[in-house]
This record gives sequence, C-alpha cells and structure tokens, in this order.
Amino acid sequence: MERASGVLLHISSLPNKYGIGSFGQSAYEFINFLKETGQKYWQILPLTTISYGDSPYQSFSAFAGNTHFIDFDVLIKEGYLEESDVSNKNFGKQLHKVDYNKVSYERRPLLEKAVAVFLSKEEHKTSEFEQFVLENDYWLITYAQYMTVKELNDYKPWYRWPEELRNYNKEYITHYVNQYERQMYYHLVTQYWFFKQWFDLKAYANQNNIQIIGDIPIYIARDSVEMWTQSELFLVDERKNPTVVSGVPPDDFSDDGQHWGNPIYDWTYMKQNDYKWWVSRMRESYKLYDVVRIDHFRGFESYWEIPSHSKTAATGQWKKGPGIDLFKEIKNQLGDIRVIAEDLGFITKEVIELREQTGFPGMKILQHGFSNTDSPDLIHNYSPNTIAYVGTHDNPTALDWYLNYANSTQRDQVDIYLNRRLGEHISDALNRGIASSASHIVIYTMQDLLRLGKEGRMNIPSTIGNNWDWRMDPEAVTNDVKEKLYLWTETYFRMNEALLESEKVKVEVKMSSSDLIKTTE
Repeated sequence: MERASGVLLHISSLPNKYGIGSFGQSAYEFINFLKETGQKYWQILPLTTISYGDSPYQSFSAFAGNTHFIDFDVLIKEGYLEESDVSNKNFGKQLHKVDYNKVSYERRPLLEKAVAVFLSKEEHKTSEFEQFVLENDYWLITYAQYMTVKELNDYKPWYRWPEELRNYNKEYITHYVNQYERQMYYHLVTQYWFFKQWFDLKAYANQNNIQIIGDIPIYIARDSVEMWTQSELFLVDERKNPTVVSGVPPDDFSDDGQHWGNPIYDWTYMKQNDYKWWVSRMRESYKLYDVVRIDHFRGFESYWEIPSHSKTAATGQWKKGPGIDLFKEIKNQLGDIRVIAEDLGFITKEVIELREQTGFPGMKILQHGFSNTDSPDLIHNYSPNTIAYVGTHDNPTALDWYLNYANSTQRDQVDIYLNRRLGEHISDALNRGIASSASHIVIYTMQDLLRLGKEGRMNIPSTIGNNWDWRMDPEAVTNDVKEKLYLWTETYFRMNEALLESEKVKVEVKMSSSDLIKTTE
C-alpha cells in the first residue's frame, strides 16, 4: 500500500431529489470531489439489499443489490420513465434524512412501470440483459424466486411460509414461481439495472484513479435466500432452524453483550467443500469493489456462539473459526486479494496472529485511544500496515463524541495530545491527527469533514430505528471543505500519485494552516 487517503460516504447518504442517494449525478460529482482533493479511495457500506431495521448488514441475499440505489434520472434518459412520472412524488419531507417507508412506497410503482416498459420493447431480449442473467444465474434466479414468494406471502420470512414453500425444492418452486412471471421478471430486471448502473459508476471512478473500498458483513441474515436454499452451510436442526446464533460477549458497555441473531456457518462442512461458497462470495465482491473490508474479522479466528433459545448474548461461548485455512483457499483460487480486516472489539493475540498471517491491514480508531493510557489506538502506536479512522459508521461523529461522550479528562488529553490550536475545530484536529499518522491509508468520514454533530450519526449499534438515514446537504461540499482536505492530503504526503501523474488534481489551494482555524461552535 502506498500512502494515501479517502472518504467514507455511503450511497444512501448522497443528495438528490428522490429521497435516498443513488448511482446518479451526485455520485459522479462526489468522485470529482475526491479527484479534486487528491484522494485515492471512496469507502462505502454494503450495497446489498436491506430488510427490517434498514441495515445494509442484514440482507435478503449475500449477492443481490439494493434497488433503492437505481437512479431514476438514468431510467428517464433511457426511456423507461417520463419526467412526469416522478415530478409529483413525495419521497420524504426531510432533506437530510432517508424516510425508508416513504421511499419504498413511492419507488416500487415507478420501478414496476419502468420494468414493464423495458419488457415491452424488443431490447429486453438483447444479449446484454440475457448475458447478465446467464452469468449470474447461480444466485440471481433463486434470489428472484425468493423475493417473488416472499411478496406473495405478505413479506413474511421464509421460515413462516407454508411448508411446501418453506422446504425449498427446486422443481416445485420453479413451477410455482412460473405462474407469477411478472413478479419474477421485476426482480431480474431491477438487479440488471442495479449492476449496470453501479458498474458504470465504478468505471468512472477507476478511470479517474479513484478506488472503491466495499464492505461485506461476515454473517448472513436468517431471513435470506441462502438460509432458504443452502441451509447445509449453517448450523441448523432438521427443520432448518438455527441451533446457535451470533453475537458478541458482555463487555464494559453491555452486561448482556450483543445478540445479533444471525445463523452461524458450519465451518466443518465448508472446509470439506473447499470453502466454495466463501470463494464465490469474495469473487463477486471483487467485481463490485477494488478493496474489500470484511466486517467482524475476529470471527474467523474465534466467534461468540449463543444458543438459539437464549434471549441475551451472556450465555454464549467462544468457538474456533476456520482460521488461516479459509484465506489460503481464497488466495489459492483467486490469487492475491486486497482486504481490510475489521479487527475491532475483543481482540486477542490469536486474532492478531491471524491478521498478521494474512498480511491484511487492520483498523485503528482514534476515538478509542483517549483513555489516559498508552492505547494502541493512539496515533504514535500506528504501524504502516493499518487503516486509520477517527470513527466508523457505528461511532458518534468526532464533534458529537467530544461534546457528549468524552469526559473532561479525555477532552483535555485530546487537546494536548493533538496540540490543538486555539479555535481549531475538534473535527479538524482529530482528522489532522490521523492524517499525520504512519498508517498507509487514512479514511475520513464525510460527516467529520463537514464538522457535523449528533445529527450526522449513521448508526447506533444494538438499536433499531432512526439508523442508516443520514443524508448530505446538496450544497455541503464547499471550497473550504475541498481546500481543507487538500491541504491535509498535501501536507502529510497522501496525494494520489496516479492523479498527480495524470494532472487531474485541480484544486488550487490558497489557504495556510492558520486559515483552517474555526471555532468549535
């Protein structure tokens, strides 16, 4: 890894007039912003479908994309919708928040209309659409069947369907779904559009020397097509009910731990099959992303196993994961891969050894460092093979943390440790801190670049509702923001070398470091 930096901003947080961010114009403009400020990376959250709680980490499929991100302006340009179709729609009243109920309610009829127009034209029989279905049939067909059956059963999870549907039988399900061709094609076409629009956007990023850091959760949701069709991958009973589920143990923040409820993989079975499913998952991920961040990396060394009947995580126990064998097999089949190991939480020497065996960089979170001890999350302890953040999507913003979570002793330590100048905004001071670190890569959250407080928080772990909904103001990226980011990037030698060589860095920085001093208020 060369010394570089980037910005974390999920697709849903991009501004537009359709209630939720998409693969449209604002995404291309964001890439231009990264290019202009010398960045190399755009980090996003999982692109997979969302379900109850709106979390991108709880998906109906490990492979299918979130159709909320399909851009309507592109569909209008391609002739599948009219401007009048969308002009009078209300996608939500709040500019800075995603109203998922409203977005879902308004988008579905529009997408259905667009799909109908697409299918009415001969072009749906073109090689591009048919080739997409053919190349992805091993996950796409079962996903479309799954969503079709789910919709025909009032969106209930598969384990609450009638028994003849709950127990997946390929021949029976195919015959059943063929009676509902319109619904089936809806999911095939919208997945085609999702991937087409995303690959166009990614190509634009790569052409402009910006690389995409994607994110995949370690676990799969119980209400997923994988659990329905491939239950042998998981630890389940004869009725495909999980015998154990995932989570994390009690800690200083929770006496009960975190009860995630995701099914746990049958690692013994997977090893016997050369980890075929995980290899496929990683292969597909590298079509979508240039670098993959794997969430909850420590679960590959040991994972917290909770009896399925338990209501809290406190009754769980540690069990050994696949360890280095999994990553050897992935490398054997895919070659060298670029991974960021999310090695946060309860980390043991065994987890560290596994990460070092893989060679993957780990993560450092500056917010976690201020405890009046010589913490490994303090900047002077960062090694080059790390990715530095002030906070992640699960943390409060820099400003919110400083004002509402850190105590007075911690705030004093921050100010002294970072040599915070009089009037320097705390978000800027913390960002400047990670920029100066030895970490090869630094990722700033967009909320911190914009100096947002609690209104910019993305997620509060172990809570449902009012998460994943923050959106950026259309006018948020000012010249001040660009110049500030460019100055840190230049000062701490993180300029994207490919951009410099191609002369595509266009920001003319006129600010000195003293110009960046702003009041915290």
